[in-house]
Amino acid sequence: MSVEVFVDTNLLYYANTDSPDPRHARARQLIEPLWSEPGRAAISVQVLQELHVNLIRKGGLDPAASWRRVSDYLAWKVIDNDRLLLTAAFDVQTRWKLGYWDSLIVAAAQRSGAPLLWSEDLAEGQRYDDLRALNPLRA
Repeated sequence: MSVEVFVDTNLLYYANTDSPDPRHARARQLIEPLWSEPGRAAISVQVLQELHVNLIRKGGLDPAASWRRVSDYLAWKVIDNDRLLLTAAFDVQTRWKLGYWDSLIVAAAQRSGAPLLWSEDLAEGQRYDDLRALNPLRA
């Protein structure tokens, strides 16, 4: 099965934390079906690192509890940070005038082959060649 979506950190953070903010429940609704078939969703090492840090800093989890949640996502397609991704991110940054960390997310999503990138941080509907950014939490 081909990858359907690359998921940015914020959606995973909302799906793994509780709050009356409706984004948390919505993120859980979006993420849950992605577990039904291996390979439907992709993430990157950067996403996992950011999720771990945010679950500790903002979510109040201890490192072991955070890791238990984060490590589950290793079952998804994970894009590694390497020198080729670094180079691709610099190209994305230059071409689309993004910040570096967003450029690294876009480059990883492009490498995954997913047509969609779910993120709150990028312009809704923006195309990055064959990749389209979408904020599925937008009301």
